[in-house]
Amino acid sequence: MKSIIENEFDEHTKVINSTIKLVIDDIENAAKICIECLKKGNKILIFGNGGSAADAQHIAAEITGRYKTNRKGLAAIALTTDSSALTAIGNDFGFDKIFERQVQSIASSGDTLIGISTGGSSLNVVNALKLANNLDCRTIGFSGHNGGDFNSICDVNIIANSKDTPRIQEFHILIGHTICHLID
Repeated sequence: MKSIIENEFDEHTKVINSTIKLVIDDIENAAKICIECLKKGNKILIFGNGGSAADAQHIAAEITGRYKTNRKGLAAIALTTDSSALTAIGNDFGFDKIFERQVQSIASSGDTLIGISTGGSSLNVVNALKLANNLDCRTIGFSGHNGGDFNSICDVNIIANSKDTPRIQEFHILIGHTICHLID
């Protein structure tokens, strides 16, 4: 059992160490986009599926509440939290439109959208990011492996250097926390 535990920590550390130098500029650029957005009075919309949905909620809560410092609340919305909207949109328009439809109704020019997908190709996340680009929003991707479709549609795509979903998810929350720290 201890060898499994040690292996999990070793794998986590390998991903962090092999990725940080590759993405440090991307993380800085993403933070600058978020800070500029919030300074202008715009909002950040965050979304993803499964564990990425939970990460979106976590990051939005850190921005609207506080991360490490007591500051005024800032505008961030996780598009994954309204079960009525998710089920109604999914039922009426299909699962691939769940986030796109919300972006259509909530996003404004100057907002920033953060799409989270371990492979960078979840169709419902991709659709929302494409629409955001058409609405003059800035787009940030948190992805893994080779970045997937996010590479061609996001202003910044932060790619975890791994094909292993749990390691990518761990990296995404670290990225989110780092951006929250820079926003603070």
